[in-house]
Amino acid sequence: MSTAKNDPMIVADKLTRTYPMGSSEVVGLKDIDLKIGPGELVVIKGDSGSGKSTLLALLAGLDRPTGGSLIVDGQDLAGASAAQLNHYRRNVVGMVFQSFNLLPTLSVMENVCLPALLGGHPISKVRSEAGELLAWLDLSSRVRHYPGQLSGGEMQRTAIARSLINQPRIILADEPTGNLDSRNGGVVMDLLANLNRRSGRLVIIATHSRAADPHATRQVRLKDGKVTGDTT
Repeated sequence: MSTAKNDPMIVADKLTRTYPMGSSEVVGLKDIDLKIGPGELVVIKGDSGSGKSTLLALLAGLDRPTGGSLIVDGQDLAGASAAQLNHYRRNVVGMVFQSFNLLPTLSVMENVCLPALLGGHPISKVRSEAGELLAWLDLSSRVRHYPGQLSGGEMQRTAIARSLINQPRIILADEPTGNLDSRNGGVVMDLLANLNRRSGRLVIIATHSRAADPHATRQVRLKDGKVTGDTT
């Protein structure tokens, strides 16, 4: 069940993630309270180890909380079954990673189409939609190229196209400019901001970079797994 139009899209209540280490534990997140509405562009700030990637992994359904609750788009991620999480990852969220995570033996077109084909969508429709995304991202001349033949900026734009192929309601980007030079980093941040404006999708970016700051509707700062600032 999706959230109503004016309800928060993300509600975290005392959200906690700890990791066992011998007889002790490492805190990834501790008692996070957070509400995020649809259509926002949220930038998550913090030093390495602050909890940014842990938070995005929980929001993406790639990890589970060890305490508290997390409701995203009306779905209880803490209590979801494996099948429910799989459906959520495939249909609700799109992920963009620092390391691109493209399959090296697949072409640009094949990489972009793959999530939709795994979801059982017809190949002709998927290829048509992938072509439109790649044209928007100025990659039409690269559809038959392989990741090893692309620049870093082209690989990240391909990853953005792949994240959009299932038309997710939420885009999560974890340090999306971390492997890019400043020019390509700025291009990627502009694309994510444009995506937020033109489609009204919720976009959440965890980053050290300041390139996203002018586009943000909100900044959430983390330190040692806790929210230390939340500004609009």
